[in-house]
Amino acid sequence: MNVAEKLKQLFSLEGKNILLTGATGGIGEVLAHGLAGAGAHMLLCDINLDRLNLLRDTIIANKCSASAYLLDVSDMANIKDCVSRIIEAEERIDVLINCAGINKRDGFLDVSEELYDKIMDVNLKGVYFLSQEVAKHMIKHKSGNIINVSSHNAVGMLGGCSVYGASKSAVTALTRSMAVEWSQYGIRANALAPGHILTPLTQVTWDNPQRVNYLTERIAMRRPGNPEEMVGIMVMLASDASSYMSGMMIHVDGGCLAGGSPWPYDTAY
Repeated sequence: MNVAEKLKQLFSLEGKNILLTGATGGIGEVLAHGLAGAGAHMLLCDINLDRLNLLRDTIIANKCSASAYLLDVSDMANIKDCVSRIIEAEERIDVLINCAGINKRDGFLDVSEELYDKIMDVNLKGVYFLSQEVAKHMIKHKSGNIINVSSHNAVGMLGGCSVYGASKSAVTALTRSMAVEWSQYGIRANALAPGHILTPLTQVTWDNPQRVNYLTERIAMRRPGNPEEMVGIMVMLASDASSYMSGMMIHVDGGCLAGGSPWPYDTAY
């Protein structure tokens, strides 16, 4: 067996239907292209229908496979309807990637109940009930793979991210619950925790001199991550290469969790 054949055996996503929420987001769109390029049939879900259709058409134009489904993860009725339509059209969902998420940076004392509910509805409640609905169908096939996109903020906090951090910490806990309860049905669950990634939504942070200095001092690699740097680990988690992994949170953060840049120390180099 040559190298290409071995890599294909380990990491190919051919024959897998992958449902991706937040598909038109800064990270989601890159993941959609990357997973489709690895052979998956992408079931693209988002609330922005125009961008969703454009993403689907672009993936197909690149000779890969995708379908588009309008989905608001904060709408419980829409969740049930969307999953039902997907199952009717595609027959099964092999992998669910909960990537949809929102944030607004307000101080702890400034957060309104309306903002709290809005963030939690998308980041936590949507993950909970979409996973529940999809898992019911995965159980019928005695097979399934759920990947929840968490965040560095699940373990390391920034100012003005109290609700977002709480939601992502909870997503990580949900991941462990899914792994424990659903393994008996052949379903595994893991979480991917991106570090400080440069996207259109975070560009304002990286353009801020105070914030960019704060962040680079705390990232060992001293730079933001690119969405493309999430693709490799996501392919691994979605493929059979990770068949004995469940209940784990994987950090892709440039060494931020490890401790960031070191203080001055003696070295010959």
